[in-house]
Amino acid sequence: MKKVYDSAAQALDGVLFDGMMIAAGGFGLCGIPELLLQAIRDAGTKDLTFASNNAGVDDFGIGILLQTKQVKKMISSYVGENKEFMRQYLGGELELEFNPQGTLAERMRAGGAGIPGFYTKTGVGTQIAEGKEVKVFDGEEYILERGIVADLAIVKAWKADTTGNAIFRKTARNFNPPAAMCGKICVMEVEEIVEPGALDPDHIHLPGIYVHRIVQGTHEKRIEQHTVRQREEA
Repeated sequence: MKKVYDSAAQALDGVLFDGMMIAAGGFGLCGIPELLLQAIRDAGTKDLTFASNNAGVDDFGIGILLQTKQVKKMISSYVGENKEFMRQYLGGELELEFNPQGTLAERMRAGGAGIPGFYTKTGVGTQIAEGKEVKVFDGEEYILERGIVADLAIVKAWKADTTGNAIFRKTARNFNPPAAMCGKICVMEVEEIVEPGALDPDHIHLPGIYVHRIVQGTHEKRIEQHTVRQREEA
């Protein structure tokens, strides 16, 4: 089965629809599937729910879909760095389901593993626990979190073979693998595509069984925050 497509638009052809849930990889501005996000913007798909660690910045990542008001709801851990996100949320234009980072990653992984829910201590006694089932184990309270199963997963890898076996670099590995796992369909953009057998099996972070479509492209390398200190005099 052919998995490699010539463009992001072609890779998303036939899988987008209004009101869908999309799981997106990325951590800060690292490992964001920027080409696929641009293709979703150009397709005009609307009323989207995104499960993603963050919402990018105003002109990059999911931020470009906030600008066009194609996003209805965010399921996220960190929503700073994005003024348009803040404006829409405070104005009642955008729904937010806030998740601790570990909980969000586990919700994605659980959904991909066929686990409908799990109990965690994270969030007990806070707003995170409001409306959720509480169960006591060994005298300690835990809250029930549901696994996430998305209509589509979009992720970005550093290197992959044509069957979808993928390697992620550094912090891009934080959310991309679990996001890929939880999508009914997974589309992956990659910096370099190689032939099967070129990757060391021990180095593969995501098996190709989770990946349905692949696109290669040129990517922008951004730094979310660049902080320096003045050089001390010798």
